[in-house]
Order: sequence, then C-alpha cells, then structure tokens
Amino acid sequence: MSEIITTPPTEDIPECPECGKPQPLCICDSLAPVENTVEVLILQHPQEQDRLLGTARLTALQLTNATLKIGLSWSSLSKALGREVDPAGWAILYLGSAKVADLETDRDVVAIDRKGGLEHAQNAILNNIEGVVVLDGTWSQAKALWWRNPWMLKCQRVILGPKSLSLYGKLRREPRSDGLSTIEAVSLLLARLEKRPQIADALLGAFERMLAKYREGVKAHPELLPKPKPKRDWRRGRKPARRRQG
Repeated sequence: MSEIITTPPTEDIPECPECGKPQPLCICDSLAPVENTVEVLILQHPQEQDRLLGTARLTALQLTNATLKIGLSWSSLSKALGREVDPAGWAILYLGSAKVADLETDRDVVAIDRKGGLEHAQNAILNNIEGVVVLDGTWSQAKALWWRNPWMLKCQRVILGPKSLSLYGKLRREPRSDGLSTIEAVSLLLARLEKRPQIADALLGAFERMLAKYREGVKAHPELLPKPKPKRDWRRGRKPARRRQG
C-alpha cells in the first residue's frame, strides 16, 4: 500500500484527507489503482507541498507500490523506505545538466554514468531496476535534496527525454523544455521499465482530470488561488546616497 503523510487543513474550504487538495479540486473518487512492480519512492521537499497543482500525493495514491516522504534528508535509502534495501538495485531520476537530446539515442528513458554519458548495455541496466527515486520540488529544491542525501550516489542515474511537453501548459512554468510533473515523470518511467504503456495511460488520465478539475474549481472558488506576493520595495535597506563634496 502507498504511504501518504498528511497535513492538517489550513483553509476554510475543507481538504480531502487522502490527496490533501481542497475538496472542489479532489479527484480521489475517480482513481483506479495501478499495480506497479517497480517500486516508487517520492521524496518531496517540505516547501513544495503545492495543494492545488502538485501531483506527488496523487501519484502515490494511485500506485499500489509507492511511498511518499516529505523532508530534507535521510541517512540511507533503507531509512527513507523503512526497511533494508540495496541502493545498487535502485535508480534515481537525475536532475543534472545531461539531456537525452544531447545523446546519441532515440530512447526516452536513458541510463547515464556519472559523467553524463550513455551507459553501456542499456537494456540490461533498465530491466534490472527494482525501484526508482523521484525528487519532488522546484529545480532548486530538488537539487537541495540531491546534495543533502549522499546515498543517492549509489543509485543508477536515469534521465528522461519526453516526446511532448508537460500537460501543465501555461499553468506552471518548467525551467527546461523536458521538464515534467512528478506524475508525468513516473508514468513515463514505469511504462518503459515495466513495458506496460497502460500504466502511463492511467496516470496521465488522472493528471488530465486533475487539471480539468483545477480549471473548473478555481473559477467557482477564486479564493483558492494563491495570494500574489507583495512587491518588494527595492529602496528598503538601501543606504542613502552620499552627497558629493565640493
């Protein structure tokens, strides 16, 4: 079963206790369980708990073999999972500068070495992956998770080369053209590793319903939208200009 860490509601509109989203945006009643053989561990940065557009909880809820943990660091992969595992059998969705488009391959899931080059025997490596670690957060938050958990260096690095842009569209900006939501990344990974395209169909279907519910929900409940941040006064804290003498 998936492990979900819940947080108490903070708005007048009640939250779903499962997905953590405001009730008008919840799609839990339409989720069909997806049985996955390759285990998924989603590590979410504490500041990334986006109730409206985040997909980490949704992903963990739909998969039967997934764990979502919120935090900054764990002493080992075993500690994060709560049981003994060998990280050598796991892969991590790597966030370095390497891009599939720069490599001589037509694959959309690629195993790379520490220098960002193609690993030899791609099929053998990908076919033997027992589980995958996915970092959930902004680009800087995900990098913070990477640097604070040195055990990740023991995992096989994989990168994605999606054939299409994220379904987020203009709802959320991605720092790179190959950037995906967590649920999109996991759907692509599992579909390729398990050779079961129906996994991607189910997860992406849920994501599409979530986005549709969001567009409808914020129209009916504009109070759900995040409040704009106040403009920063660039003059605050600025030292007064020194008068020229003469």
